[in-house]
Amino acid sequence: MAAGACATENWDTFFPSPGQRNSVRDAKWICSGCSIRSECLEGALEREERFGIWGGLTERERRPLRRQRRQRRLALLSEQG
Repeated sequence: MAAGACATENWDTFFPSPGQRNSVRDAKWICSGCSIRSECLEGALEREERFGIWGGLTERERRPLRRQRRQRRLALLSEQG
């Protein structure tokens, strides 16, 4: 993530404690202008990151994307087998 907009930011911003809406908002704002936002999100989804703001999304916002990916993998496996 050295090329990300977050590289020069305080990491605490991207790992807010519950209820810290300002930090979430700030992190998302930083991510919104990042040139590698989609790669960051993709990496977080592949690693199944459970904490923090990655690619501009919170863990809760990434959860349905992870679920969709899992369902697609299962569908492919059932088609093959």
